[in-house]
Amino acid sequence: MNVLGIEVSPALLAHWVDWLAPDVQPFYVTRQQAKQWDLVTDNRGPTREQRDTYRVYRLDSSATHVAWLDEPTYAVLPKPTRAALVRAQVRHNRGEVPTVRRWHSMLDPAIRRQADGHRFVWWKSLLEDRAELVLPHVVSEDIGPSRHTEVREWPSTLPRVRELAGTFAAGSGPNCFGTVMAAAGVEGADQVWMVREPFEEWLAGNTVPRGRDDVPGTVFVWRNLNGLVEHAAITIGGGWMLHKPSQSWMTPRKIRTVAEVKRSTRTAGWRLERRRLSM
Repeated sequence: MNVLGIEVSPALLAHWVDWLAPDVQPFYVTRQQAKQWDLVTDNRGPTREQRDTYRVYRLDSSATHVAWLDEPTYAVLPKPTRAALVRAQVRHNRGEVPTVRRWHSMLDPAIRRQADGHRFVWWKSLLEDRAELVLPHVVSEDIGPSRHTEVREWPSTLPRVRELAGTFAAGSGPNCFGTVMAAAGVEGADQVWMVREPFEEWLAGNTVPRGRDDVPGTVFVWRNLNGLVEHAAITIGGGWMLHKPSQSWMTPRKIRTVAEVKRSTRTAGWRLERRRLSM
């Protein structure tokens, strides 16, 4: 299966199904909603993949309670409760509560059995025999393809860039900082959630200010108004860059043009600085 110009193995696709539609998934509610709908809640935290699937980091602050439901438990809730629960996920900014209109041509009539006539949540029953049809659309939404097949010359100064380009990580966590460091030869950096501090240490020890967009090894660093690094990418020459848009399992390590990366990363309050590899 090809997604965003990248071959996806059956094993990885199976993981994607689990991460998009886990057997037990979180529904975020207020204390009053939990009581009104007779939902059992607990403070169990999501996995990294669930955090990214449901975009837990952007939840409404009023959704202080979590009901963890499997499909059979969800299905036996009274239909008005299911409908209200689904609509509440939209109001609370939980991710992956798509519209029926968006998916009816692929999934109808299966999604018609869902609680709300306008919205639904993913369960494995909706993906049976449809995973190869649905997942590419879920993953590629709002993300441009990797253009690694268009690169004609790979730089020897970035020892792992060709290996990394056009790949998905094995789960959530690996991010832009680790991708840049791994491309430059830091062992294992592409496998972990690289936080700001070690990335800043690496920048200080392995790069110097300024760099050119058309040569390999220029590290783009985007900082917020407080000077904290928010995103990073690295040039590979010929007008191309390697970057990973986020730590989510849905975002690949991809090749895009410098202009495309700059355009997609433009954010109010961020400033761009360039540094070049010194080694």
